[in-house]
Amino acid sequence: MHAYRSHTCADLDKSNVGDKVRLSGWVHRVRDHGGILFIDLRDHYGMTQVLCDPDSAAFADVEKVRSEWCIRIDGEVKARADDLVNSKIPTGEIEVFVREIEVLGASKELPLQVFGDQEYPEETRLRYRYLDLRREKMQANMVLRSDVVSSIRRRMWDRKFKEFQTPIITASSPEGARDFLVPSRLHPGKFYALPQAPQQFKQLLMVSGFDKYFQIAPCFRDEDPRADRSPTDFYQLDLEMSFVEQQDVFDTIQPVLTGIFEEFGGGKAVDQEWPQISYKDAALWYGSDKPDLRNPIKMQVVSEHFAGSGFAIFAKLLEQEGTQIRAIPAPTGGSRKFCDRMNAFAQKEGLPGMGYIFWRDKGDVLRGELGDLNSQMVKAEKKKDETLQADLAEKARLKHAEINDLEEMAKSTGVRPLEAAGPLAKNIGPERTEAIRQQLGLSVGDAAFFLGGKPKAFEGVAGRARNVIGSELGLTDENRFAFAWIVDFPIYEKDAESGKIDFEHNPFSMPQGGMDALMGDPLEVLGYQYDLACNGYELVSGAIRNHKPEIMFKAFEIAGYGKEEVEKRFGGMVNAFQYGAPPHGGCAAGIDRIVMLLAEEANIREVILFPMNQRAEDLMMNAPNDPMPDQLMELGLRVIPQD
Repeated sequence: MHAYRSHTCADLDKSNVGDKVRLSGWVHRVRDHGGILFIDLRDHYGMTQVLCDPDSAAFADVEKVRSEWCIRIDGEVKARADDLVNSKIPTGEIEVFVREIEVLGASKELPLQVFGDQEYPEETRLRYRYLDLRREKMQANMVLRSDVVSSIRRRMWDRKFKEFQTPIITASSPEGARDFLVPSRLHPGKFYALPQAPQQFKQLLMVSGFDKYFQIAPCFRDEDPRADRSPTDFYQLDLEMSFVEQQDVFDTIQPVLTGIFEEFGGGKAVDQEWPQISYKDAALWYGSDKPDLRNPIKMQVVSEHFAGSGFAIFAKLLEQEGTQIRAIPAPTGGSRKFCDRMNAFAQKEGLPGMGYIFWRDKGDVLRGELGDLNSQMVKAEKKKDETLQADLAEKARLKHAEINDLEEMAKSTGVRPLEAAGPLAKNIGPERTEAIRQQLGLSVGDAAFFLGGKPKAFEGVAGRARNVIGSELGLTDENRFAFAWIVDFPIYEKDAESGKIDFEHNPFSMPQGGMDALMGDPLEVLGYQYDLACNGYELVSGAIRNHKPEIMFKAFEIAGYGKEEVEKRFGGMVNAFQYGAPPHGGCAAGIDRIVMLLAEEANIREVILFPMNQRAEDLMMNAPNDPMPDQLMELGLRVIPQD
């Protein structure tokens, strides 16, 4: 028999009854039932119940074991009684009677429990990550990650892509984030860099004549951490293709990702239609370039309804150049309580508030007012105030008549009259509120929220408000993966203070229109650049590359980078493009984010084996740490203390 196991803890079933077996694993939990000791023995594959009674020679040793001890047991497989079968696990029909036990690794008192779903501080979980990873959910997440990567590889191979590995130690190449620099021992005072992405190398592969490349690539960026982003390193499906246009890249990656989400999405619907939305429209409709299309709400510009209106704040705002008023429709959100809650949300986001209008059935409003009058009449009757009673009775009569007129109108027209409520409605009047309602396609019980100013200043808040509204009103379809290509990104932007033109997005993207496009207004130049959004996350980013040196030099010149500087920074690629570079393009899909979505996790650290904390620290390995003096001396470096 093998030194440690004849079977895993998921292998045994009724067909093994009577067999002599050997199992190894961790003590998941120990239970004492009237002198009989039961152990749930766990390994990577599953769980088997083992038991021992005082008749066994191993009983005294079994009594000593505790949770998370690593043990080996020899024993005999027995069938469980019918009423003791555990149908939740594959081995639930059997148990193993222990004849012999060996402690392979005892455990100290645990800083966190592996059994159960207790919540622990992230600091504890990351410091003892090797224990945290023993938990069932974490094991499942990491297995899912492995299976997803394996499936991606098979799907890329099936599409005739070749897998190549690009360098990890390379030259610094700014691509939107800070580099991790590596000092050179052989070249004192000079530094390598860890690649932010294999961007230049994969483009050079296309120049080298390799038609379809991919790799599961590690990328290194010194970034501020977020829930959906690692602060140091991450993995991506990196791919590049020659002789392609934008649509060819879309047609290549869509079936790969569709297949992954169908295979591992737990039965959730996967959208087959992936709309292509311009960056400009995404910002307008969703307040984000990574919109969650499970939420049907689309924002609209409603400036014309507030220009010259009685709502002075918006009216004066619109007198300034470049300002807009946008509406966020909120179907079914037409209650003052919900509107007040969203107004409080805006205040938490740093705004003074968020204007709103909600629409209600005018008949219901009148009936409510009639009810108030009736209550007042009862009180007046108790006080025997005949004058007040008469006044209230007349008001009630008129209110009854108004209700009857509305009912007659509704019968004859088939339309129930609405009433707009809220501070904005009172200020801009019924005609403007009705025009807003019709533009937004809203009805009884609906609401709309309004934000104004220069779009870039409020789009982010508007987008977050849209997400909250969709979630709280149950409009967002949680059982679905919704994808959208965001296209037509602007290449340049102007700094609001200095007026300087610089790159807004990837500088290596081919401008739409080529060299001709660069001869006009830089702020109008769009690139063949694209992102793929899924459920509010950016999953893919890519571009058709600028492979012509003369266009590249011109593109950088507009942003203030001379030819000499471009050659210095990107010399390898620029030189290569002078030797018959083919048109090429590609993209990269974030492995960590894909797995995060599939695992239904809100934090990317839940799907990374050994992640850093929010301060980019590895608490388990104590990184970053202080270098040894002889290391610094060998590298010719000195650490300058920070004040």
